Amino acid sequence: MAEFYEFIIASFYIKWPGKYKLVPSSSQLLEFTYTGFHDPKPSITLNDAALIYKTGVLQLTNETRRLKGHAFYPSPIQFKNSTSESVPSFSTCFAFAIHPEYPKLGGHGFAFAIAPTKELNSSLPSQYLGLLNNSDGGNFSNHIFAVEFDTVQDFEFGDINDNHVGIDINSLASNASAAAAHFTDDSSKHDLNLKGGTPLLAWIEYDSITNLINVTLSSTSSKPRIPLLSFPIDLSPILQERMYVGFSASTGLLASSHYILGWSFKMMGESKSLDLDSLPSVPGIKKKHTRLIVSLSVTSIVFASSLILLAVFLIRRYKNREIIESWELEIVPHRYRYQELKKATRNFRDSELLGFGGFGRVYKGTLRNPKTEVAVKRVSHESKQGIREFVSEISSVGRLRHRNLVQLQGWCRRGGELLLVYDFMPNGSLDKYLFDQPKCILSWEQRFKIIKGVASGLLYLHQGYQQIVIHRDVKASNVLLDAEMNGRLGDFGLAKLYDHGSNPGTTRVVGTLGYLAPELPRTGRATTSSDVFAFGALMLEVACGRRPIESKSGPDDLVLVDYVWNKWREGRILEVVDPRMNDDFDEHEVVMVLKLGLMCSSYQHMARPSMRQVVSYLEGEIEVPGVLKAPGTCPDEKGFEDYLNSYASSSFDKSTTNSSYTVMERGDVYASFGSISTAPLTLLREAR
Repeated sequence: MAEFYEFIIASFYIKWPGKYKLVPSSSQLLEFTYTGFHDPKPSITLNDAALIYKTGVLQLTNETRRLKGHAFYPSPIQFKNSTSESVPSFSTCFAFAIHPEYPKLGGHGFAFAIAPTKELNSSLPSQYLGLLNNSDGGNFSNHIFAVEFDTVQDFEFGDINDNHVGIDINSLASNASAAAAHFTDDSSKHDLNLKGGTPLLAWIEYDSITNLINVTLSSTSSKPRIPLLSFPIDLSPILQERMYVGFSASTGLLASSHYILGWSFKMMGESKSLDLDSLPSVPGIKKKHTRLIVSLSVTSIVFASSLILLAVFLIRRYKNREIIESWELEIVPHRYRYQELKKATRNFRDSELLGFGGFGRVYKGTLRNPKTEVAVKRVSHESKQGIREFVSEISSVGRLRHRNLVQLQGWCRRGGELLLVYDFMPNGSLDKYLFDQPKCILSWEQRFKIIKGVASGLLYLHQGYQQIVIHRDVKASNVLLDAEMNGRLGDFGLAKLYDHGSNPGTTRVVGTLGYLAPELPRTGRATTSSDVFAFGALMLEVACGRRPIESKSGPDDLVLVDYVWNKWREGRILEVVDPRMNDDFDEHEVVMVLKLGLMCSSYQHMARPSMRQVVSYLEGEIEVPGVLKAPGTCPDEKGFEDYLNSYASSSFDKSTTNSSYTVMERGDVYASFGSISTAPLTLLREAR
C-alpha cells in the first residue's frame, strides 16, 4: 500500500503544508548506496588521477602537485522530464577524508558536483577544483552545481578561510559558504578540521518545495539536527534534463590526498545513512584493534628494550654530530650549532613552517640565549660552486648593517645543507598587504614610509658598503615589514658584489618579470641602474596597488608603467592611485612617487636617476622635474612586446620567486631563495 502511495505521489503531485509541486514521474526510481567501492568493480566512472584501493577506498587525488581527479555515477540521472521543468528534491550522504602533504597548509580540496558531463575535460586543477577553468567562471551555460570542501583560501574567489564549505553555482566564487563545523543538539557550534585526515560525514539535501539547499557536516555517524549551511535557490534553471552526479578534486603547488569512503544518493527522499565504523579505513590510518597478547618473559623484554635504546642513542649521536672545518671558524656572521637551531624551531615542526620553495623551507624559531625570534631557512645546496665559496658569499652579505635591510644573523652547515638565520619580520611581506585583500589596508603614510625605507636600504647597498651590492630581485614580496611596519629589503639569494670602481661581469639573467630592466637580456650585466629600474616598478606598485604586469588586464593596462604613463599624459594621473586608500593621501607626495617611478622605469638605463638622487627626491631635498620623458622603448628600438618575448630565449631559472617567509598567490606556495619567474607575452595573454 505504501509503495502505491509513493508511486501516486511521484507520478503526480507532492503535498507540502499548503503547497503542491509537480515532479517527474521517473525520478523516484533512482537510489544507490556504496559502503566502500569493493570488487567486483563498482559501477562508477573514474577519470584522471582517480583510482580505487583494494580496501574499497576511492581516491580522487594523491599528494602530487597539479592533479585533478573525477569519479561519477556512470549513468546520467533524470532531473527533469517533458511534463515538468521543475527539479525534484534529492539528497546525498558521503564519507570523506582529506590528507594533505603539509597538514598546516592544506592542498586545495574537492567538491560534490552535478554536471552535464562526467569527463570535465576543459577543467583545470589548483583553485579550479577540476570543475571549471580560468575563462568559464560564472557562465550560465556551465550548468554546474557543486558543494566545495576547500582547504586553501583563494582570494580570487573570495574564500572566507582555508577550511570552509561552499555552495557553488556555475562558478568557484561561492554563493554561500561557512567555516567547517557541526552543531550539537543544544545548538552549540563545534569547529571541524577538513584537512585533519580523519573521516567526516556530509549530507547535501535539496528541497524542491522550499527551494532550499542544506549542507550538514559531522565527525560521527549521527546527523546533526541543525545544518551548517542553508541557501535558498531554485535549481530548475541550473540543472538540465539529464545530469551526472559525482566528485571532483584537485591539487596545486600544495597537494592533498582526497578520499571518498562511502556514498549514498536518492531522488525524492532521504538518502541512506552511512555508518563510519562499517566503511573502509583511510589509508595510513588504522582502526582500533584488540590488543595482541605477546608471551615474552620480563627479562627478554628488558634486554631487547635496552639494546634498542642503546642503538637509537648511538645512531642519533652519529647522525647529529657536527664536523666543523677550520675555515668555517673564520666566517662571519655567527655560526650556530645545528642542535641549537633544531630546538629553536621545535625540531623543524610543520606548525612552525612559514613558507617553502624550490631552494628550501623557512621556519619560525625562538633562540634561547638571549630569547630572540628568528626565521631559519633550510637551503639544500645545489650550486656548482663549492660549499666553501658559497659560504664566503654569505659571509659578505652577513656584514651588511642597515635598519632597512633584513639582517642575516648567522648560519649553520650540516653536510651539504645550509641553515640561514634571519631577523624575524612579524608582519610578513609587503605584497600581502597590497594584493591579498588583507583586513588592514596600508595608509599612504605607511606606504610612503616603506618606499623611503627601501630606497635608503638600496642606497646603502649601492654606495654605503665597502663593496657595491646589486640586489637583483627588488620587488614587493622581498620587502618585509617589521613590528613597526618599517620596510626592510630581504632575500639576498641573487645578490652580486663587486668592488667600487670596477665593472660588473656578465652572468645569467635572473629576477622576476616586470622588474627586470630591458637591457639585462641583451647584456647579461646587472648594475645599480637595473636595481633602480626594479625600484621604479616597486614605487608604482605601492602607489597603485597593482602588480607591474597584470595578466588579467586588457592590452592597454597589461604593463603598469605604460598604464601610469598614459594617465599622466592625459592629465589624469590620480586615477591610477590605489582606490582602497579612499582618496586619503597627500597629493603632492603621491604625484612625486608616480613621477619618480616613471623616471626610474626608463628603458634607457642612462636616463634613470641614481639611488642617491632618488633618496634626495623622496626626502624633498630636490624637486622632481615637472616635464617627464616617456619611458620609451629599448635601445634597439624594439617595442615592449618584443622585450617581453625576448625572455623566452634567455637563460632563466625555472621557478617563481615570492616572499621569503610567506605563502602567496591563493594559498599556492612558490619557490624562494634565488629563483625566478618568466613568461612570454603569449602566456600572459592566455592567462587573461
